[in-house]
Amino acid sequence: MRLLLLLLGTVLVLFTAGPSLADTFKTPEALIRALYRYDPDDTDAEAPSPYTPFFSDALNARFQADRDRTPDGEVGAIDFDPVISGNDGRARHVTLSPPIVIDDRAELEVSFENGERVTLYYTLVREHGGWKVDDIANQQGDVPWSLTGLLDDANR
Repeated sequence: MRLLLLLLGTVLVLFTAGPSLADTFKTPEALIRALYRYDPDDTDAEAPSPYTPFFSDALNARFQADRDRTPDGEVGAIDFDPVISGNDGRARHVTLSPPIVIDDRAELEVSFENGERVTLYYTLVREHGGWKVDDIANQQGDVPWSLTGLLDDANR
């Protein structure tokens, strides 16, 4: 009986676990939808980024390098939430363009409301059997940015 309860408890934990345990997204759309439903406060504080479960190995390595070179108590190269392209608010009315998939790479646009209409450009890679975010870019406004550009510039 104890073994049965232990097995049942383990199965329930696996089914209710967040992306850290179930981090394989079979389509680009599934990845982006999960990303915009995710609460970044659920990520381990020691993770390279609040979105580590969704980011590619290469992007996570860039975040870790930035974290390693940033003195304690200071903010690294990314001082905003890249998924909402800001510090406050949340994405509402999220829409996705159809992804353009070529081999193990995909690109798509994600638009949403967060005080104003925001459009972000995602580059995805297929790794470990699923899709991961490899870069996010905002080409609107006075200061266009991409995560890889900001992180690479900070590393120089």
